[in-house]
Amino acid sequence: MSRANYIFTSESVSEGHPDKVCDRISDAVLDALLTEEPEARVACETFATTNRVVIGGEVGLSDQDKLHDYMGRIDQIARDCIRDIGYEQDKFHWNTVEVTNLLHEQSAHIAQGVNASGNKDEGAGDQGIMFGYATDETEALMPAPVQYAHAILRRLAEVRKSGQEPDLRPDAKSQLSLRYVDGRPVEVSSIVLSTQHAHEGQSSADIRAIVEPHIRDVLPEGWLTADTEWWVNPTGTFVIGGPDGDAGLTGRKIIVDTYGGAAPHGGGAFSGKDPTKVDRSAAYAARYLAKNVVAAGLARRCLIQVSYAIGVAKPLSIYVDDYGTGDVESAAIEAAIPKVMDLTPRGIREHLELNKPIYQRTAAYGHFGRQPEADGGFSWERTDLAEALKKAI
Repeated sequence: MSRANYIFTSESVSEGHPDKVCDRISDAVLDALLTEEPEARVACETFATTNRVVIGGEVGLSDQDKLHDYMGRIDQIARDCIRDIGYEQDKFHWNTVEVTNLLHEQSAHIAQGVNASGNKDEGAGDQGIMFGYATDETEALMPAPVQYAHAILRRLAEVRKSGQEPDLRPDAKSQLSLRYVDGRPVEVSSIVLSTQHAHEGQSSADIRAIVEPHIRDVLPEGWLTADTEWWVNPTGTFVIGGPDGDAGLTGRKIIVDTYGGAAPHGGGAFSGKDPTKVDRSAAYAARYLAKNVVAAGLARRCLIQVSYAIGVAKPLSIYVDDYGTGDVESAAIEAAIPKVMDLTPRGIREHLELNKPIYQRTAAYGHFGRQPEADGGFSWERTDLAEALKKAI
């Protein structure tokens, strides 16, 4: 039986965190290639350190001779990302950073397993397991600790970029420990916020005075109490930040990207990967399905696992766990899922309309718990499958 009373913690990192800078660049490269060719195959990795960004990976186009034409744009894509994030430091500046582009064509041996040919359906881009999760503890059907950890940093980025808080800088991390009573979040037991700032003379108390009003504005009323522990810039000065302070790499914040540790993760990162890579697209599909199960009232919590083999179209398995909160058997939900959604790579891409340049916006503040957008962004957050699931059971 699940515990009803406990404290659970999740963290988030800002768009200026070194790893998130890299996720942003990788997804911006992906978006640029999908804009030119919706069926482009992309696996883009980025590394960032002091005054340097290195981009590598594989690209598959219908006409590989065009790959050279795109290469000259990569440098500017990286600089535009860094500028938008807000880095103009002496040792990491969008205009002076050295960008090295090592992208090359996709392996023919991988392509032959993924591409459709003859009687062969398009296969998964790799083997692996993917998880989706949803819970009714927030309106977004997300775990509260990670949802609000994201919300804090998103708000601080907004007031930094608007000029309202000019002493804030791009690199930041948040962490929320929430107390649950009878399985519902009721208060913040501790909050950790470390944010890069402008001047070495600013103390932790100075930074708390800047960020606390925005944090209080974001969190639900009553969650911050006299017993809440505050740890704002607990090490003191945090002026040197971003890739100058710590190297960054694409794909190192997979728990931040998903459910903050409240649910399992299959291990595969998302950013820089086109939607034939089931690490990304099937994780989106699993979240979509889990969210619709909860939205349909079939369960208060839902975990869905799917698995794939490289080059094979259909998933090898579908597993559902409702943590004892369901109104129907988990096995019945498992049986209903293939009736309402085609979980082949092609089926996922078509159902969720994933062959679009919609990925750069996912690179920070979570891939889940966001609002679906008119151009197809965050399509996996829709709840338009709820009625079909109920009818299929």
